[in-house]
Amino acid sequence: MTGTGSGAAGAGRRRPARERLLAAAARRFYADGVAATGIDTITAEAGVAKMSLYNNFASKAELVGAYLDARHEEWLGLYRARLEQADGPRAGVLAVFDAYADHAAFAYEQGFRGCGLLNAAAELPARDQGRAVVRRHKEEVERLIADHLAELLPEQPDRARELAEHLAFLLEGAMARAGLEGDGARVQRARTLAESLLDTL
Repeated sequence: MTGTGSGAAGAGRRRPARERLLAAAARRFYADGVAATGIDTITAEAGVAKMSLYNNFASKAELVGAYLDARHEEWLGLYRARLEQADGPRAGVLAVFDAYADHAAFAYEQGFRGCGLLNAAAELPARDQGRAVVRRHKEEVERLIADHLAELLPEQPDRARELAEHLAFLLEGAMARAGLEGDGARVQRARTLAESLLDTL
């Protein structure tokens, strides 16, 4: 789902309907919220008939789930690109922070509003499957940090796990503040703090 925040509603009219619907949903869900975005809005922006939506997704809930899955894959793509440039496990930890900073730097239609996954989860009922998708994403982010730290601290597995949790909390707090402030400065600051902490290992 590259270019989620591009706002290029009219682009790619020849793409398959499912892809166009997901792209339109991503723009609208992020900018306006899941609850506030109706099916008619998404189909109009995607340039497809309402029946086309239901040919691809059984319900709005299924579309929301597909959006969350795509958002997760989008972030993983950013992380993997950063990891390719990383030299060693220390840089691997920082690649996680860099991937979040890259997400914050997208040209979002109405500006950066924080983590799109958490924003969506906040609107969903407690037992909604979409919240489970978001939880798995956050757990995977912490696991990625933990894996890099396990390489850095092979003789201290407990400390590596504790530090991974610490850094995951730092990252999530930074994303929350960055979303409120509308830019990625807090994420960059969190990266600097993480780097200083890693320097003490």
